[in-house]
Amino acid sequence: MRTAAVHAAVLTWRNLVQIPRSPHLVVTMTVQPIMFTLLFAFVFGGAITTPEVDYIDFLVPGIVAQTIAFGTTSTAVGLNEDLRRGIIDRFRSMPIARGAILTGRVLADSGRMVLTVVVAVTVGLLLGFDFRAGAGRALAFVALALLIGIALSWIAVVVGLSVASSEAAQSVGFMWLFPLTFASSAFVPIGTMPDGLRAFAQVNPFTAFVDGLRNLALGGALDSVWWSVVWAVAITGVAAPIAIVKYSRMR
Repeated sequence: MRTAAVHAAVLTWRNLVQIPRSPHLVVTMTVQPIMFTLLFAFVFGGAITTPEVDYIDFLVPGIVAQTIAFGTTSTAVGLNEDLRRGIIDRFRSMPIARGAILTGRVLADSGRMVLTVVVAVTVGLLLGFDFRAGAGRALAFVALALLIGIALSWIAVVVGLSVASSEAAQSVGFMWLFPLTFASSAFVPIGTMPDGLRAFAQVNPFTAFVDGLRNLALGGALDSVWWSVVWAVAITGVAAPIAIVKYSRMR
């Protein structure tokens, strides 16, 4: 177990040091949250009514969750590229714990998402976002964002291991993320949705993620926070073993 943890830490560092060498990743991590925050705040914000809070306060936690989710596509793409270039084969030929290779990718990409959280919250603060909670909840906000990133990254790992090209990995990654993120409480109150869509949004795990972040930021009840943790742990508990088994069976 200790050896696997050391291997995972080394591979996490290997993936982290590659980020500055990939300008497109840095641009995506910084531009995407800015673009979506400005788009929803100024283009759609005037048409959306949110009870009890200003729309920017409602919006920013949703943007944080969305940019984390969309950021996991780079996990699928990066892993698939490593497979196609033979890098994973080199790792497999070494005495490295099998799960550590995937865990290193997930942890590095989840750590990278901290930058997107900082950018999204900073832009929100400049636009009037009021983070009402104290330092404890601020740390919990970041921790929950990381937990969400880890859970969704494991799904992205399954995608990256399942498709034949990096282009397919990106396409499939966005294909399931768009309905998950937009049919949720991220951008509009689910009470304003049609009945069928509202029913889906209520059971959508992404709604739990957004509500958990929102209540941490705005000083709300913690029930939704615990539900978001449960969802994140459950997703990880299902997706991670599937990914590891799938990886172990690869030839």
